[in-house]
Amino acid sequence: MKVFKFGGSSVGTPERIQEIASWFHQAVEKEHCRAVVFSAFQGVTDQLISMAERAGKGDDTYTNDLGRLEERHIDAVRKLLSTTEQSQAIASVKFMLNDLEDILQGVFLVKELTPRSLDFITSFGERLSNYIIHLAFRKFGIACDYLDARSVIVTDDQFGSAEVEMEKTLANIQAHFASSDRLQVVTGFIAATGKGVTTTLGRGGSDYTAAIFAAALDADELQIWTDVDGVLTADPRLVREAFTMDVLSYEEAMELSHFGAKVIHPPTIEPAMNRNIPIRIKNTLNPEFPGTLVGNFEGGPEYIIKGISSIDHVALIRVQGSGLVGMAGVAQRIFGALAAGSINIILITQASSEHSVCLAVLPKNTSKAKRLLQKELQHEIATHRVADIIIEDELSIIAVVGENMRQTPGIAGKVFQALGRSRINISAIAQGSSELNISAVIRRSDKQKALRVIHDAFFYGARKTAHIYIAGTGLIGRQLISDILEKKEWFLIERHLDLRINGILNNRKMLLDEHGIAGSDWNDQLEASGRDSDLQFLYEFVKNNQSPNTILVDATASDDLPGWYEQFLSQGVAVVTPNKKANTASPEQFRKLADLARDNDTRFLYETNVGAGLPFIQAVSDRVSSGDRILRIEGVFSGTLSYLFNSFDGSVPFSELVRGARESGFTEPDPRDDLNGMDAARKLLILARLTGREASLEDVEVENLVPEPLRGDVSIDEFLSKMQASDQVFKEKLQKAHRDGKVLRYVASLDEDGLRVGLKALGPDSPLYSLRGSENMLTITSDAYADIPLVIKGPGAGAVVTANGVLSDIVKTIH
Repeated sequence: MKVFKFGGSSVGTPERIQEIASWFHQAVEKEHCRAVVFSAFQGVTDQLISMAERAGKGDDTYTNDLGRLEERHIDAVRKLLSTTEQSQAIASVKFMLNDLEDILQGVFLVKELTPRSLDFITSFGERLSNYIIHLAFRKFGIACDYLDARSVIVTDDQFGSAEVEMEKTLANIQAHFASSDRLQVVTGFIAATGKGVTTTLGRGGSDYTAAIFAAALDADELQIWTDVDGVLTADPRLVREAFTMDVLSYEEAMELSHFGAKVIHPPTIEPAMNRNIPIRIKNTLNPEFPGTLVGNFEGGPEYIIKGISSIDHVALIRVQGSGLVGMAGVAQRIFGALAAGSINIILITQASSEHSVCLAVLPKNTSKAKRLLQKELQHEIATHRVADIIIEDELSIIAVVGENMRQTPGIAGKVFQALGRSRINISAIAQGSSELNISAVIRRSDKQKALRVIHDAFFYGARKTAHIYIAGTGLIGRQLISDILEKKEWFLIERHLDLRINGILNNRKMLLDEHGIAGSDWNDQLEASGRDSDLQFLYEFVKNNQSPNTILVDATASDDLPGWYEQFLSQGVAVVTPNKKANTASPEQFRKLADLARDNDTRFLYETNVGAGLPFIQAVSDRVSSGDRILRIEGVFSGTLSYLFNSFDGSVPFSELVRGARESGFTEPDPRDDLNGMDAARKLLILARLTGREASLEDVEVENLVPEPLRGDVSIDEFLSKMQASDQVFKEKLQKAHRDGKVLRYVASLDEDGLRVGLKALGPDSPLYSLRGSENMLTITSDAYADIPLVIKGPGAGAVVTANGVLSDIVKTIH
């Protein structure tokens, strides 16, 4: 036998009521349902409270809502019942509404709303809904009776949240059902004292009503129908990836419900748990889904935790002072004072030093709580044994719940690491000895971010999510975006990495999405974005949505974004860039960025600063980190200059090679930016700094291949035309090299004599002799590689290999 309960959202419209009535006869026949509990129609309880409060203030606008309330319920009668059945039903509804009107009028006249009056007013929601629904059930051929729960559920007179006298109540229900074998349509939420005065069971009281009936009838299962698919791992409005848990233990469900999970209410669980009655949470809008089963069992071992819940708004009361240390009975006095003032304490934590006690309460109670504590501890405060009572507001509580946390090492560390890496500060921590719950008090503004990062840490096993913001939509940026989108499934399946692009910006527009930018039409989305590119706004957005593995990619060539690296790294955001500007600024800046990355447990990676996708920087870093002393670095680091001198065989004048290379896109728009050697010099400087040298760009000896008369304010066309005058100089250098059996290469070198970039003639004994096309090469001579240098060679330019190198750096930042 089963007991069913339907929430207000399940009966929010006549159409939803008809849908339930159309299949509920199966619940009666196949599942032997004896009792079904309904809440008030969706929104009605809030409407009744609002009317009562306004009437109590002498505000006659409550009458407008009273008219709308009558119209809604009579409309439901007309839509649910046949014409011949409507007259009696409407008369009964109006009779109840007349009673409601009378009590509201009384409250309005005396301008006083007592808790007793409020309970009576709010009882009309369930009385009206269940009366109408039981008639609708009859129309669908379901034999049933309307049962006003006030006739069987007995409580004390603590109006608003009355305590059930369980023994009497269970006996009353059992006696009632012994005299009737028909389905009972039961009003949720409401009850009565022994003298027949109407009371309510508090918010979620309809669930409690259903649990009481299930316990009295010794049901096989209690089904609670709502508008979600069961108990989810987190609030789906805040965590998009939240999913339904198949099973929960009673204890897990109680912990989650205490800390804000709205699907099931704490009092509901106790009557069912005492009788070992499973509770199944199902979705009226998705009735085929199995939902969540809550029972006397532990969930499967698949997940260490079962859910993350939260209380949105709390305040922290801190009592501290040296006088608390060793003061016997102080905790009893603190809790006693608050209890005497009917203030509920949500969370308690005390330092082992006994120097402070922290209490979390609802914000509405803070002023009263502070007064009570100041009064209780007035002597200690006056003698400075206790500092003044400190209130910290705008906080939330995050609770991580799961029975599998017991005896599982590292759970707390994983929670705090996830929060710490997202720059979420924890004000207080609590964990019971049962190890069922870890709670943390955090800033309210961080609540959604905290839920997301903890959910991601625990519910995706080996899978890690990277949140990537890409600045620059030139050749490299476009290729990188394309690579990430095309390889997304491969990374998910093969590497368990979820690479999400959360931001794309160029020098005009900015597209940001906390859930990720999808689709190959990203450029159209960017152009359609109404937001101008704004680095301050980008920083704030990243900061507010930061999760572990948040990564900024600077694929620009500008000076603007490098100026923001410090802020991003200080926030714990990884920075990946092919942009050399930051690393070729002052030596102090170079060290500072590395230190910030280390101190904030993040990464600053720039492998593509030198050699595009080739691991030149990694090779030098590995030698240094292993203690291998580097004696000499030599290499070709400019793809353009490599191409020019690998192609220069004398058959074509050097100026023509330069012109052709520019037309083919192998040079910068102004070829002088390649020929002046500064690009190679910057790359050599970065490698030198990795070895520990305190070098600046001025320390690099640079051979500028641009003829001196053409270095000034000369147009590109004039430069290309007048470059011919230098063809003979380059031809003579080539001929001399060939006579000696050598080739020309534009070489960057570092040794004990300094840093140099320039044109050199090299013989077959040099690894650089064999270069072809636009290949780059790095050679490292060190203590470990003294006889034969370490050599790395490959394509050193191009959007494809550079973007691939950037993507490789992105993956390296993920941990």
